[in-house]
Amino acid sequence: MEIDKIQLFEVHLLYLALVSFILCMALIVLARTVPRLRGRAGDATAVQAMHVGLTPRVGGVAIFGALAFSLFFAPEALVRQYAEFIIATAMIFVIGLREDLGFHVSPRIRLLAVVIASLIVIALIGDWLRSIGWPFADQLLSYWFIGIPFTLLITAGVSNGFNLIDGVNGLAAVTAIGGAISIALIAQQANYVPTVVLSMMLAAVVVGFLVLNYPFGWIFLGDAGAYTIGFVLSWLGIATLLNAPAVSPWAILLTMFWPLADTLLAMYRRNRSNRGAMLPDRLHMHQLIMRGIEIRILGRNRRHLSNPLTTAALTPFVLAPPIAGTLLWDHNLAAFCVVIMFLGLFFGFYTFAVGAIRKNRKRP
Repeated sequence: MEIDKIQLFEVHLLYLALVSFILCMALIVLARTVPRLRGRAGDATAVQAMHVGLTPRVGGVAIFGALAFSLFFAPEALVRQYAEFIIATAMIFVIGLREDLGFHVSPRIRLLAVVIASLIVIALIGDWLRSIGWPFADQLLSYWFIGIPFTLLITAGVSNGFNLIDGVNGLAAVTAIGGAISIALIAQQANYVPTVVLSMMLAAVVVGFLVLNYPFGWIFLGDAGAYTIGFVLSWLGIATLLNAPAVSPWAILLTMFWPLADTLLAMYRRNRSNRGAMLPDRLHMHQLIMRGIEIRILGRNRRHLSNPLTTAALTPFVLAPPIAGTLLWDHNLAAFCVVIMFLGLFFGFYTFAVGAIRKNRKRP
């Protein structure tokens, strides 16, 4: 980008962050007089709850609203495609918002919305994820009856993953910002400017929300926000792979490693315990870390402190994979090896944390 264009782009990013921030502020104020916006009576006592008291769960309104506003700043050549993409994303947003407002929507319906939205995007662009960096697998993915279901699995996994990690103040937002900036840097190195612009706009939108979400948790993403962010981020990664063949698919996976790893862990954990795949629990990584902080450092009944401290403790580990992905953007084998390494560390530390907590419980 030329210097003048870069400066204008920076102003656009500031506008988007401000739009997101202002919408969040408006929702927080409005929630004082509109009971349905305050959260549900059972939110703080739900099995997966990580906070105390009722808090607006409609941050997704600000996220989607600011994303829609970003149409004014999208590259001219992509305005139509981007608008169609936002419309497809609206389906996920609306379904998630119904859940956030207290109109129960099952997890299967929410995932179905992601699948349908992804099918719409595939129909619009006429393509799907065709490469994971292995020649034999890439040949199989070129067939639509293999490639399309695989693409749906990835986008649904990332979208659901962001919903799973949206448990402590700031964690999902920091993960999204890190992933979006990483994809932008990868696209910049691969000379694919459109994804640079769109990814940075997503990061700016989430920054506006983060200011009011961390550390005090005045507003939450909710399902609408978490699913929307995961969906948009996953398709930004796919768009980069489709338009910049030099980029390693494993480097892109590293940009959204944490939500995918948490999803894999949840699937393994629930399958092993014969629990329903969609049932919530309190055994996600961030939940274990928060429990450890409460047990070892702060003591109980200090959740207002342990919640944000959990995100502070996890942030270096959440951002390490995207940083690695940025550095290894065109080194496929190295990026794959790093993915395996991070998976080993993630599952290994989780096993250690579970054992430590159980050991502590047995002490008199």
